[in-house]
Amino acid sequence: MVTVDQDPEENRLSRIQQYVPYAGLALSAVLTLALGPSAAGYRAAMLGVVAIAALWQKLMSVSHLEGRQRRTKAVVFYAGLLVLIGLLVTASPFFGFFAFTGYLQVAVLPRRLWAPAIAITAALMATTQIGGVANLHGGLIGLYVGLVLVNLVIAGAITYQSIEEDRRSRRRAAHIDELAEANRRLRETMEENAGLHAQLVVQAREAGVLDERQRMAGEIHDTIAQGLTGIVTQLEAAERFDGDPERRVRHLRNARRLARESLTEARRSVQALRPGPLAEAHLPEAVQDLAERWTQSSGVAAQVTVTGSPFPLPTALEVALFRAAQEGLANIGKHARASRAGLTLSYTHEVVLLDVLDNGIGFVLPAGSPSGDESYGLSAMRQRLRQVGGTLEIESSPGEGTAISVSVPALRVNGAPAAMENAP
Repeated sequence: MVTVDQDPEENRLSRIQQYVPYAGLALSAVLTLALGPSAAGYRAAMLGVVAIAALWQKLMSVSHLEGRQRRTKAVVFYAGLLVLIGLLVTASPFFGFFAFTGYLQVAVLPRRLWAPAIAITAALMATTQIGGVANLHGGLIGLYVGLVLVNLVIAGAITYQSIEEDRRSRRRAAHIDELAEANRRLRETMEENAGLHAQLVVQAREAGVLDERQRMAGEIHDTIAQGLTGIVTQLEAAERFDGDPERRVRHLRNARRLARESLTEARRSVQALRPGPLAEAHLPEAVQDLAERWTQSSGVAAQVTVTGSPFPLPTALEVALFRAAQEGLANIGKHARASRAGLTLSYTHEVVLLDVLDNGIGFVLPAGSPSGDESYGLSAMRQRLRQVGGTLEIESSPGEGTAISVSVPALRVNGAPAAMENAP
């Protein structure tokens, strides 16, 4: 975890709390040696306890933070400290300078022990303030009790306030550390998101290129390929009627018309515009015109029926339906060997349906998913419909013709009238 440097004031306070016990112990020992009893045994015993107190402070002391984690050691350390303070205060009142350490170290204890620890320390401090244990008699007892209460109130209040302020400072430092860690993780997340965003941009660009390739392939199939197929069909028919100039001219005229239409459609596809018939008419009219032109080219009668109240659809949906009608008629002309065909355009509140039927030879539908065995035209149609939320269903069997059913959502163009005139 990222840490934040402690405030200089806090470092200075920590150093004071660390070194004050030794300074108080040293000062108390010097004053006792200078002003206390001069008996060698007394001085030796006093210096021995001083040495033990210094070692105890050095080897057993715990920090405030460590006291929360190692409570047993903290309680043992503080209990031993009070015993040593008691021995030294009994030996000389000058050790009151060291007894003050009891207030400084209260914070290492669990909170429930603060009050008794402060009370004992206040009693020991009051002992030094009346001149030592030897003065605990007679009228000085009342003074002693008063001093204990004064120490308890004043020193206790200051100690509690200092401990709480220290804990608040440590909590603030911990919060700052947590914020620093959160900022670090946020930076890492942002860097990772930036990498992912760049990757998504690349993938979106690649997907867009692929979609555009598929769109162009579908448009080429729906325009140029079908147009060329019709032209070839008309030219082959013209060759078969060399002896009949009128019919030959008619097929050549159809071939020229298909060539012009295919060229126009190719240009519109490259520019990503609507199919030519849709640019000039509503969908029902465009489908009717498509069927009439296909009838002229193929010689197979195609009837168009419109049910419901037609309404304008978004461009993508109308293009999908028109291309489906175009592909369905093209397949009938190439494969069905039918004598008639029918297209039904049905408008409902939820979907718009297009059914393309023929009475041709039919075929056996592949088992399972048909997409792997369909012609490119049907696969492109299914892909285009999937992109606009539409569906494609095919029904056929040998000798019973084929039915193609296309469905797209009935989404009205904003601002369009609810209905328009029925197409013929």
